[in-house]
Amino acid sequence: MDPTLGTHADGRPALRFERHLKHAPQTVWQAITEPDQLSAWYPFRALEIDLRVGGRIRFEGIDAVVTQLDPPKVFAFSEHAPAAMTRESDDLIHFELIPDGDGCVLVFTHVFDDRPAAASYGSGWAMCLNALEAHVNGDEFRMERPSDAHHEQLVHAFGLDQGSVERVGDGYQVRFERQLTRPVETVQAALGDLAEHVQLSQGTGHGARLELTHTVASEADADLDGWRRRIEDLVRRLTTG
Repeated sequence: MDPTLGTHADGRPALRFERHLKHAPQTVWQAITEPDQLSAWYPFRALEIDLRVGGRIRFEGIDAVVTQLDPPKVFAFSEHAPAAMTRESDDLIHFELIPDGDGCVLVFTHVFDDRPAAASYGSGWAMCLNALEAHVNGDEFRMERPSDAHHEQLVHAFGLDQGSVERVGDGYQVRFERQLTRPVETVQAALGDLAEHVQLSQGTGHGARLELTHTVASEADADLDGWRRRIEDLVRRLTTG
């Protein structure tokens, strides 16, 4: 099942997944709290977990602190990624295991700051949770790059393809911010006449972050649909070329 994008109690975006697993909570609990098992499916290799509230979790290149612990029901931690790796933020990762017959329902939530990254996070976590399910089932699973098609599906489902118009001085500014799945250099080469309106930076995941701005005299001249179509054409050329 695809994630939903909502709002956490602290006002930040929150991705929520539900997965039915055929194993009891205790089995899944081990897969999410034991370093060797967590490393089999999590985006970062777990080096050490001090399993207590306030305990430190050491991943390769990233640190976290346990914020909630109720074995084998709830495990949550706050994860701090350095700016050198991604957009600097304190993300909240939350697992809840609910007994369901012989198995359980895993409710996985990721709370973060960077809303335009939601599709990138969503497609990445979908792959990771597939790997978790395969791991607890004892099946082989090859971790690969998340699907471009799934990323774009979530972009549209979450409304991340929509732009905005704001009053700026004597005019109006059209603005789009879009996470892409291709690196900055590849996107730059494909921009064509969009280049004069676009800034690119390293975004979340493997791709560039596109920020498009264009100032017009009146709100009626904004043409959000036209700009959105031009960005969609760029995405198609990047992902199907």
